[in-house]
Amino acid sequence: MHSAKIRNVVLAAIALMGLSMCYATAASKAPEPVRSVDPSRLFKGTWLEIARRPMWITDGCVAGTTSYARKTPRLVDVVDACHQGIPTGRLRSISGAGTLDPKTHAKLHVRYGFFISRDYWIIDHDPNYQWFIEASPDFKDAWIFTRKVPSKKLLQKLVRRVEALGYDTNKFEYPAP
Repeated sequence: MHSAKIRNVVLAAIALMGLSMCYATAASKAPEPVRSVDPSRLFKGTWLEIARRPMWITDGCVAGTTSYARKTPRLVDVVDACHQGIPTGRLRSISGAGTLDPKTHAKLHVRYGFFISRDYWIIDHDPNYQWFIEASPDFKDAWIFTRKVPSKKLLQKLVRRVEALGYDTNKFEYPAP
């Protein structure tokens, strides 16, 4: 009888841990995009990476960019690039094939080669397509992109917006443009 009570307590604890893990996963999901994206305006040309959360793949990278070229209404070629150490340093880049969600065009799934794929959500953007905030749906990564180097005032506004969306911007890196 004693072992039955212990077993029940253990099962109850496992159930509570499972529920808490479900809650933590739901709570840590990135905010849904604020509004739909015009893919012909956002997924075209080169964007400057102004701020990002640290990642091993971008260690030592500055002057980051993401370039888009639409192939079809839902397919986008993506090239992420940066320079090692200084803006004129060795160029590093990775290319991928992206697929847009058909409803809002604000969610992009990119496959880089055979083994790496990432989901990116455009969680907010400028109505005139001069900046956008991108995040991973697991709430781990966030980026700020602009068409040109922003003023300090605009950068502060964008960082505050990222904070309002629930991200810890204390961890942001601001790679030299």
